[in-house]
Amino acid sequence: MDINFYKYQGTGNDFVILDNRAHHYNELTNEQVKFLCDRKFGIGGDGLMLLNGHENYDFEMVYYNADGNEGSMCGNGGRCLVKFASDAGIKKSHYNFIATDGPHEAEIDFNGEVRLKMKDVASVQEEADHFVLNTGSPHYVKFIKNLQEVPVKEEGSKIRNSKPFSKEGINVNFVEELDEHTIFVRTYERGVEDETLSCGTGVTAAALVSAHNENGFNEIDVKTIGGNLCVEFETINNTSFSNIWLRGPAEFVFKGQIRLK
Repeated sequence: MDINFYKYQGTGNDFVILDNRAHHYNELTNEQVKFLCDRKFGIGGDGLMLLNGHENYDFEMVYYNADGNEGSMCGNGGRCLVKFASDAGIKKSHYNFIATDGPHEAEIDFNGEVRLKMKDVASVQEEADHFVLNTGSPHYVKFIKNLQEVPVKEEGSKIRNSKPFSKEGINVNFVEELDEHTIFVRTYERGVEDETLSCGTGVTAAALVSAHNENGFNEIDVKTIGGNLCVEFETINNTSFSNIWLRGPAEFVFKGQIRLK
C-alpha cells in the first residue's frame, strides 16, 4: 500500500502526519507505525499522528510514539497537527479538537506560531529533589545546574526505567533556571527512549513548577535544544494550575509517498 505522508516539526520535535479523514489508515499496525518513524528505514520522526474527522470537533488527534504504540498527549505534536489542519484546508481563527486526554483549543497567530491550550493540572507530587505531574503525559522534573553538560539519555533512561516508573514509563525533564522568567529544558521521552530536541508537555510541566511563579498569571520563556517556546498559565496554588497555553513555532518540512508492507 502506498501512502501519502507529511512531515512537520515544532522546535525540532518532528512528526509524521497522515490525513485520515477518509479512513484510509484505520488499520495501521504498531509495526507499520514503528517503520514509518524509523530514521534509517522509514521517514523518521519522534512520533506519528493521524488527523481524523470528528462530528463534534474540528478534528481528532490520534498520536503514536516512535516505538509504534499509541501514546498520551503530545504538546508539540498537537501544535504541528493544528498547523497541518490549516494547511489541509481546515481554516479557522480558533480551533477545537479532541485528543486522548480530552478537548483542546488552539490558535495560529499572524507570525504562524501556534498557541495550544493544555489540560488543567490539579496535583503536583513534590519529592526531595524532583517533581512529578501530568500535563497530558506524565513527567518527572528535576532542577539542576550546568544542564548542557548532563548526559540526558543515560540519566533519563535510569529514572524512566527505575522501579517506580518502569511499568508505565515517564518522561524525564532536566531543567536549569536561567533567570526569573526563563528556563532551559532537556527531555528524555518514553516511547522514543532517547532525548528529543524538545517536548511540549515536558516544557509545560517544567514551567509550572518553576521556583519564581506567583499566584495569578505567569509567563515563562523556555529554551530547548530545538528552539524557543513560551508557557502562559494561571497559578492557583503550588499544586493547581489552569488556563495553560503552550506557544511556539510549528512548521511544514516536506511531504511524500512511501510504500507500506
